[in-house]
Amino acid sequence: MLHEHRVLTTHQIAEMAWPSVRAANLRLLRLYQWRVIDRFQPFVTYGTAPMHYVLDVAGAALLAREDGLELRDLEYRHDRAIGIAYSLHLAHTVGTNGFFSALVARSIHPGPSGRLVVWWSETRCAKHFGDIVRPDAYGLWHASGSPRTALEWFLEFDFGTERPDRLGRKLAAYAKLATSTGITTPVLVWVPTTRRETSVRRALASALANLDDPSLVPAATSSADFTGGRDNDPTAARWQPLDIRQPSLRRLRLAELSNVWPYLPAVGSSPSDPALAGGSDPARGLHPPSPLPPRPSDRRPSR
Repeated sequence: MLHEHRVLTTHQIAEMAWPSVRAANLRLLRLYQWRVIDRFQPFVTYGTAPMHYVLDVAGAALLAREDGLELRDLEYRHDRAIGIAYSLHLAHTVGTNGFFSALVARSIHPGPSGRLVVWWSETRCAKHFGDIVRPDAYGLWHASGSPRTALEWFLEFDFGTERPDRLGRKLAAYAKLATSTGITTPVLVWVPTTRRETSVRRALASALANLDDPSLVPAATSSADFTGGRDNDPTAARWQPLDIRQPSLRRLRLAELSNVWPYLPAVGSSPSDPALAGGSDPARGLHPPSPLPPRPSDRRPSR
């Protein structure tokens, strides 16, 4: 996960794989001492930032050996891995990964409403689509119930640092990607505040109106403070589809968005284009890790 997503905080790691932060910290300390992972703590003006973890040399070597690769095939360098501590994009990367860890938490929650089947990081998306558009992530969510529905999407995690019209111009690139691949994939835009969401929706609506075929880019928006900051569950009824023909104020759950765009093709348990899935070979590096942690029964060594 650290190799795929570059950096994860203590809370995100605990949310995905441990019953408590204390249990996670005990294990993370051992891994840090063994140089499987490295860590840093960013400076913040108020309070204390959580510990941030990245992959270390021993961890990278283990990953490569597991898949029969050489360390150089991972394109791993420790100075580059720890260098994210000084990156201007650190907060954006951590925010996007927080969206991801929240989906994992909902997937393993007792009585889940669905599960996250596939998740590609910004880096992996750039390798596959970067010549046209650079999404912050790609996700595939399977909703529970009968009939079970699946929704795949690209994520635009807006941190409020770029002008809304620039965000709107990205829709033309997504339309080009849909035309090139023959696959229509919704775009979910996550913004920090409802006020910001209002201005972003205006820019997105204007951009959609200028497309030859707006149906190539189904879009929906939500804001982090929509529920008053109490719950950042991405699967909750917080998504507002963007339809310039039939504006609606109703907020939908993540699983319900597939009903808004009935013309979307059915998706299975993998990305629509199998050729994009990648594999463990030197040309592609590691395949995308399963977003969900192994079950307890899978962790026990064989006898």
